[in-house]
Amino acid sequence: MNHNEERRPARPAGRPMGGPPGMMGGPAEKPKDFKGTLGKLIRYLGRHRVSMLVVLVFATLGTVFSIVGPKILSKATNEIVRGLIASAMGTGSIDFDYIARIVLALTGLYVASALFSYVQSFVMAGISTDISYRLRQDIAEKIHRLPLKYFEGHSLGDVLSRITNDVDTINQSLHQSIQQIITSVTMLIGTLVMMLSINVAMTGVTVLIVPFTMVLSLIIIKSSQKHFVGQQRYLGEINGRVEESYGGHKVVRAFRAEEQQLSAFDESNQKLYQSSWRAQFLSSLIMPAANFIGNLGYVVVCVLGASKASTGTITIGDIQAFLQYVRTFNQPISQIANISNVLQQTAAAAERVFAFLDEPEETPESASPVTVVVRGARKYLAWSDQSGAHEQPFVGEIVFDHVSFGYTPEKRVIRDFSARVAPGDKVALVGHTGAGKTTVVKLLLRFYDVNEGRITIDGHDIRDFARRDLRTLFGMVLQDTWLYGDTIAENIRYGRRAASDEEVIRAAKAARIDHYIRTLPGSYGEMLDEESTNISQGQRQLMTIARAILADPDILILDEATSSVDTKTEVDIQRAMDRLMEKRTSFVIAHRLSTIRDCGLILVMEEGDIVEQGDHASLLAKGGVYAELYNSQFDKAS
Repeated sequence: MNHNEERRPARPAGRPMGGPPGMMGGPAEKPKDFKGTLGKLIRYLGRHRVSMLVVLVFATLGTVFSIVGPKILSKATNEIVRGLIASAMGTGSIDFDYIARIVLALTGLYVASALFSYVQSFVMAGISTDISYRLRQDIAEKIHRLPLKYFEGHSLGDVLSRITNDVDTINQSLHQSIQQIITSVTMLIGTLVMMLSINVAMTGVTVLIVPFTMVLSLIIIKSSQKHFVGQQRYLGEINGRVEESYGGHKVVRAFRAEEQQLSAFDESNQKLYQSSWRAQFLSSLIMPAANFIGNLGYVVVCVLGASKASTGTITIGDIQAFLQYVRTFNQPISQIANISNVLQQTAAAAERVFAFLDEPEETPESASPVTVVVRGARKYLAWSDQSGAHEQPFVGEIVFDHVSFGYTPEKRVIRDFSARVAPGDKVALVGHTGAGKTTVVKLLLRFYDVNEGRITIDGHDIRDFARRDLRTLFGMVLQDTWLYGDTIAENIRYGRRAASDEEVIRAAKAARIDHYIRTLPGSYGEMLDEESTNISQGQRQLMTIARAILADPDILILDEATSSVDTKTEVDIQRAMDRLMEKRTSFVIAHRLSTIRDCGLILVMEEGDIVEQGDHASLLAKGGVYAELYNSQFDKAS
């Protein structure tokens, strides 16, 4: 839309254009609903119940096989000690066959453990990847259900960050954390059972260490959580900064605003650095703190085990096995503490993703919407009510009935707008910048719904139409052109996907762009880059006009459609548009009033109201607002 025409809600100062509130200035908050966010993630895991059961079983088996190892190894240690003593006393020797059988058994156990771990890791990779795929799919679908006002109030870079960085964080952390949770819990319980089977007193000393480790970990987690949230949010802000600077790079260079942009980027980058540094530093304290407390317990167990071995109440092999279990017992505690760190990142990223997915969507469609039915070359409006199914030929009469609208409740842009547009009328909307011209078009297309009054097409309130059907009636050519990374032919065919190559060429000829296209190396197969910077603004405008011609709409909207072309091309396009607008209801928004002199109806808008209406000659003769606007365009030349 014409960006000069809208009165959008004012953006708060001190944050990037369209960025969500709170992205700058002020500390980042903790997640509003940590448990709720994890609950939503678990629901995404629901369809993988069987796969999760496989992961649980294989992770448990792999861990159990690994846990049994030290207990079996203790038998080999005891045999070596027994054999050495027997050799010294001359009563026997070490049974190496027995030790060989133990080594073979251990090798089998550890190989099986490794295979189980591989399988559960393979399955878990598929689960986490599928979840990230579904999240991106849901975000992509959500984008098309959100109202236009969301995108006019949020940074593009922040939205992109949610679909890339945040979903990647969820994918990676799920893959790591779920496996670690299963293996750590299994190892913790299994190790505890094995230690109890060796010695209860030494196990009690080991277990007493756990509360200290957990309390310390929780303190660190509480301190670092807010910084993980800030890290994800400031990362989205950085993306927004980069996107804005790159998208407007020519303007930045032209106005010598590089230092200003760098300063703004440095400010955002510094905030990201501070949040990331604090988050990573605090979370990195968990492992060394847990290891420190674990090592203290390890020393106590060594002393207690040595005293028991000296009295003969425990064997050396059991001490060796128990010390291995103590080390193993501390490991899952440290891992669980570390998993909590990973879960913080997951929760911070998931909260942003689910916040986007929970955004209010467009007003739901009517239960029995009016639909557009095409039969041959004719269109019909079809609907159902209590009396049955109905159908009527589409004519194209549009009525604005006391329409009132504001982007924010406290400030109305359109006030009591009423007008009747007969089928085939060529209507011009003129007025000062901010008068509400483009807003009228947005209401007509249901990008926004009216606050009061109604807009009807052939007697039907447009809110009763299915949005997709309503918009099939319209074709638009905007001042701000949009082309995408594909061939020129496909960009023109965007107006009607089923169009043949011949129809595409005819539309290009009608828009006076065919000759230029054929001078390009690839002709209609020439690739456009993402920003379409390899062709001029005027040529982009002509291609969007060709797209509208190809769409062959019933109602045409031209928003400063010839603003970016030279005078001669404008004349050619105007002739093509005149042919296109024949027998079609057309709305023309123009600042150059010389281009709308032949419009049958000119609506002059002032602060959201129609202050004058009529044709060019009658409005000039009236000597009012229109005459003032028209004559002001020639004052400078005079």
